[in-house]
Amino acid sequence: MEQTLKITSVLSDPTRYYIYQYITKRHKDVTVQEIADHFDIHPNVARLHLSKLEDVNMLVSETKKTGKGGRPSRLYRLSEDVIQLSFPFRDYQLLSKIAMVTMMSLGEEGKKALYQTGKRLGAELIDQEIALHPHVSDVLSFEQKLNIVRSAATIAGFYPEFETNEDQTKIFFQIFNCPFKEVAIDHTESVCNMHHEFLRGMFESLFGEIELIEKENLIKGCDSCSYQAVVAQ
Repeated sequence: MEQTLKITSVLSDPTRYYIYQYITKRHKDVTVQEIADHFDIHPNVARLHLSKLEDVNMLVSETKKTGKGGRPSRLYRLSEDVIQLSFPFRDYQLLSKIAMVTMMSLGEEGKKALYQTGKRLGAELIDQEIALHPHVSDVLSFEQKLNIVRSAATIAGFYPEFETNEDQTKIFFQIFNCPFKEVAIDHTESVCNMHHEFLRGMFESLFGEIELIEKENLIKGCDSCSYQAVVAQ
């Protein structure tokens, strides 16, 4: 509870909250000067905000030489610690571990049910996103579909980035945050396969049948989980 109060106190400052949001979407280290420039504040003020976020383990920092001479720069990035705010405390990680162990104890049928559920929930997330925009036409353009997926993925906490090829038959996307990471460390194959089906459910709700190819994986030490979605013609 004490840590929760500290975090909420730190994030109660609007500028500090937006700085944290900026860093979560940046996907790389930031400097005091970058934050100062982006938010049009004095570097000393930027340093204070970053230090406050570091004090509650939302950020970590290290000093590195830039190779341009002069003093080393202090670089800030997101902490690996999981930030959970709940009143009263609820251990959802423990619940997810219990559910995962239970499904795995059922053998192949348990895995099949897990993957099917992941795909269904991915599709439901898209349905919820579409329901938020009732004015959207029933016939969606490629860009509209992509924006819906992007918004839903952001809501799910994936911190995504998307690119497409010229003929819009392939979608390349990266996920810089895995909401299932803590459980995936102990159950990598099952959780990652479930996540794969979750993403498939999202895409197929809008684009129809796709081929979803994993390129990189956060749990295996990569900087992101990256995929290529090939849209059927």
